[in-house]
Amino acid sequence: EPPKAAAPTSFRIAVGIDPDNMDPAQITTVLVTNIVKYMAEPLVKIDKEGKAQPALATSWEISDDGLEYTLHLREEVTFQDGTPFDAEAVKWNFDRLFDPNIKSRNLRNFAAIKEVEAVDANTVKVHLKNPSAPMLGVLSTYLLVSPESAKAEGNSYEAISVPVGTGPYGFKERVAGERIVVARNANYWGEQPYYDEVVFQIVPEAATRESLLLAGQVDMIVLPPISDVPALQANPDVKVLLVPTSRILYIGINNRDKDGVLTDVRVRQALNYAVDKQAIIRSVLFNAGEPMENPIGAKLYGDCSQSPYDYNPEKAKELLSEAGHANLELGFISPTGRYVQDYPAAEAIAGYLAEVGVKTSLQTMDWPSYVGAITTPPEESTLDLHLLGWAPGFIDASQMAIMYDSTFQVPNGLGTSFYSNTTVDELLSAASQEVDPKKRQDLYCQALKIIWEDAPVIFLWVQHNPIIHRANITNVDGLPTEEFDAIYARPAG
Repeated sequence: EPPKAAAPTSFRIAVGIDPDNMDPAQITTVLVTNIVKYMAEPLVKIDKEGKAQPALATSWEISDDGLEYTLHLREEVTFQDGTPFDAEAVKWNFDRLFDPNIKSRNLRNFAAIKEVEAVDANTVKVHLKNPSAPMLGVLSTYLLVSPESAKAEGNSYEAISVPVGTGPYGFKERVAGERIVVARNANYWGEQPYYDEVVFQIVPEAATRESLLLAGQVDMIVLPPISDVPALQANPDVKVLLVPTSRILYIGINNRDKDGVLTDVRVRQALNYAVDKQAIIRSVLFNAGEPMENPIGAKLYGDCSQSPYDYNPEKAKELLSEAGHANLELGFISPTGRYVQDYPAAEAIAGYLAEVGVKTSLQTMDWPSYVGAITTPPEESTLDLHLLGWAPGFIDASQMAIMYDSTFQVPNGLGTSFYSNTTVDELLSAASQEVDPKKRQDLYCQALKIIWEDAPVIFLWVQHNPIIHRANITNVDGLPTEEFDAIYARPAG
């Protein structure tokens, strides 16, 4: 009798949401990017210090006028379907990104690119319309897939459901609402990961994720019940990582509200004064965050702290009364399991709004439905308020401030509050092109001051990102972009 094959070694990660879209040209969520990075890679990666490092490009040169980036590609790399990774494949990926039929919501990030040219098999040239200070960072956010994979089962040119990249793992299976499984890519060009496969289990409830970890049924979880963090820190069987991130949480306000209520800046400012952010951070988030000090939250490049919207219910009532809306009824939606204590925080916010005469009807739904609701175009949207988070693809003010750029509004991007201010647009455009760091910071500062006064959202907090893993596992880390770094996880010792 032949010996039985050993069962594959699995690393099991419990996450809170089912991906709404795994197409690299269409991804809207950091956690989904995190999963797809197991399978696909960018030309350049950005390290923890914010420096560009080689990935599928090994080196690059930038022209003196800042309008041409010449990238030299890693040779003898193949996609997981066996087709070659080369300059034509890179060009195809970028041409597809810019194709209007793809309707990429991330396109605004790449607005400075005029075209991508395949110079020879191993060289591409990125031609820009104007200089772009964060261009290498921008290139780090786009994960490349095999052009041939657009013809594979389950995929089409318009919608790639199964990413076929060059990464250390390849797609194995997906059961909607239950799990995604990736298997080790034996032909990977770089260091081979330890585990044969990684299983992403979809577990929306934080308490259930924690139970699975403590029972040894998963190896790692993101976003445990935050109130349990002290007990988990005292548990020798698990290790707690509390990673500072650049993720901001806010309540999106419909700035194009058809009734004209939320278009009044006094109403939006009142909503900001109505919510006791510090109390929610203390009692609901158990201190896993800090109040936002400006519209992009953390001390990112271009930070410019503003006078805070301190908790002031009397001021909120005064502004609402002045605007002629002493009693309001607004719709309010929140996800469950996407952010730290998201739905409980939304319940607390609804309570504070009620105290100043703003009644809300709070509802929740699964993540794919939620993304569908908040990305309905403004002329069709019936939303008033929605809880949302925003995190940068890399650490740069441009990545955060873009959410306030009117050209990034749904359906062209992910600006779900439909905010528009021409002066802000001009300042953000100038800042993205300015290469002098001091001038760039000053431009962002001017824009952030206007945004803060316009109050297009209820500014909440910058959240921490708790990652918990079994103590007998090593090589797990967290990144300031809110991603976990566990591709090279392995048993300790």
